[in-house]
Amino acid sequence: MFTLAQLTSFVTVAEELHFTRAAERLNMTQPPLSRQIQLLENELGVQLLDRTNRSVRLTPAGRAFLVEARRILRQSEHATLAVRRVSTGEAGALSVGFTAASAYSALGDLLQTARAALPGVEILLQELVTRDQLKALGQGSLDLGLIRPSATGPDLTCRPIVREGLLAALPARHPLAEVGGPVRIGDLDGQDFLMYSPIEARYFYELLISVFRAAQVRPVYTQYLTQVHTILNLVNGGWGIALVPEAAAQTRYGGIVFRQVTLPDPRPVELDLVWRRGNDNPALEALLRRL
Repeated sequence: MFTLAQLTSFVTVAEELHFTRAAERLNMTQPPLSRQIQLLENELGVQLLDRTNRSVRLTPAGRAFLVEARRILRQSEHATLAVRRVSTGEAGALSVGFTAASAYSALGDLLQTARAALPGVEILLQELVTRDQLKALGQGSLDLGLIRPSATGPDLTCRPIVREGLLAALPARHPLAEVGGPVRIGDLDGQDFLMYSPIEARYFYELLISVFRAAQVRPVYTQYLTQVHTILNLVNGGWGIALVPEAAAQTRYGGIVFRQVTLPDPRPVELDLVWRRGNDNPALEALLRRL
């Protein structure tokens, strides 16, 4: 099989139609250049150049092969550049997990950063609860996660990316929705309340339990749910009230009123970036440098 060096030698001679000038372009002497052409012709089994003491010209086979040789060299150059871009994180693919609630805030900023700084990297999104993201990270099927704080284990690294407050999501006709200003946590005592699942949404469940316990508030839990958008749909239908991350107010529900909630910690909700130590995907390192 011919080599890229032989193709480069042939294309250069074909363009110069002069062995001495072609050798100068390639920073080599004429005998090795002639040898490269001979090896290429022997490999192909055809004569590519008619050469005499006074002139060099392409044979019909040489003219046809020149088109293919240039195409092969271009493809080789493109492949080399592509591999280099992957190795520096400028190309390739990156799998990113996110929770439904993170889609309201941090996910959009992350995607905007990736699109602007790494346009050659394909982002593969997976909507997963925190528990499933941690499992996927451990298995290597996920490069980066957007999770709620959780015990992650020694093989994972976490970095806080967002802190935000809680909003009361109220049916539009609820008495608390008609009162201007923030909702006091004590106002939720005895109210029908849409609560987070203690299993699938453990972070929010434990957060609200601690808030209610500290305030000695006892809402009436009517449903235990996992996803914020599901909770908001039920609030919109008048099934109860809920506490949601403030970014959820970006949603548009005609039947929901969002109110600030007075809490000792005004921004108790945290969202973290998490990734597996030892992940050798260059696109991950390139993105983390920009976040």
